[in-house]
Amino acid sequence: MSLTQPAEGIFVVFEGGDGVGKSTQTRLLADWLTQQGREVVVTLEPGGTELGSVLRDLVLNPKWGDVSPRAEALMYAADKAQHLYEVVLPALRRGAVVISDRYVDSMLAYQGAGRDLDADRVEQIARWATKDLLPDLTVLLDLDPELGVASIAQKDRLEGAGQQLHHRARQFFLDLAQRDPQHYLVLAARDPIEQIAAAVRGRLSSLLSAP
Repeated sequence: MSLTQPAEGIFVVFEGGDGVGKSTQTRLLADWLTQQGREVVVTLEPGGTELGSVLRDLVLNPKWGDVSPRAEALMYAADKAQHLYEVVLPALRRGAVVISDRYVDSMLAYQGAGRDLDADRVEQIARWATKDLLPDLTVLLDLDPELGVASIAQKDRLEGAGQQLHHRARQFFLDLAQRDPQHYLVLAARDPIEQIAAAVRGRLSSLLSAP
């Protein structure tokens, strides 16, 4: 946990490739937490704010043509900075549980490992944009990219970027999780939906009950 982590709330992030079920698991977890009487804020990156929606369109919509990897990384960083300022930090300070579909790891995986940019430089930019705020729990839904991306009918610019990028990103996600098992939960995305949801609830329960 970062030294800048707000004291009250809990920050949960779902990560993984495209088509792995992050949105489904986000919804199921939010429903369960609401039933427990918790305030829940569900959000996503990129696009969790009005500015973020504009940036999301710029980086993902093929109509804008070829976007340089550096420009792409900087726009993702801008999205994260605004998202933290406008959504994440205020909710955590209220004591809410914030559930985000993607966060810093996606930028490191896709813009660093996937785009072959300097990984250390990308991480510096991402950490600066997010004030070094780390999730309390990152749930990594792991799936072969050929299965995940193939399930998406209408692909955005990143989803259609080629299998090599997605395979590098997947391996990067797994490497991150292996280095910090205390803050990661890796689950096979092909497991039954309710089985995944139960595993997430089980891992999160200890955080909810912590003083």
